[in-house]
Amino acid sequence: MKARHLFIAGRVHGVGFREWLLQAARAHQLQGWVRNRTDGRVEAVLAGEEAAIEAVLLLCRRGPPLAQVTEIVESFCELPEEPDFIRRQTL
Repeated sequence: MKARHLFIAGRVHGVGFREWLLQAARAHQLQGWVRNRTDGRVEAVLAGEEAAIEAVLLLCRRGPPLAQVTEIVESFCELPEEPDFIRRQTL
C-alpha cells in the first residue's frame, strides 16, 4: 500500500470538491482524508493500491463539474491512521 499527499489549487472551494473527492476515494477503496485549507486549496491524503491512487489523481485533475483545477502538488507520505476515507476540519 502507498500514500500520496496532495494540495489541489484553483476554484476548489464552494464547488463540492471535498464531498466529490470523498466519494471518488471511497469508490476506489482508498483510505485517507480531505479538507479545505484557509489559503483556498484542498488538501488530501490518498492511500491504497497504486492503480487506485492514480485513477483518483486523474479524476482530480478535472474535479467536480463547477471546479477548475489549476495545479496539483503531490508527494509521497506516510500511511494515514484512518481506516476509511474521511473529511477533516478546515486548516
